[in-house]
Amino acid sequence: MEKDKIQSFDRGSALSIFSSDRKEDLIALALAFILALVIYLID
Repeated sequence: MEKDKIQSFDRGSALSIFSSDRKEDLIALALAFILALVIYLID
């Protein structure tokens, strides 16, 4: 393997249904909050 080769990581996913990473992160955060709230209210 080459030591000089710089590793690059692709942050995106080919399966993503969202146009931007920020929108995907915000929706995931909102869903997690709603799920936690539902579990809190049920318990």
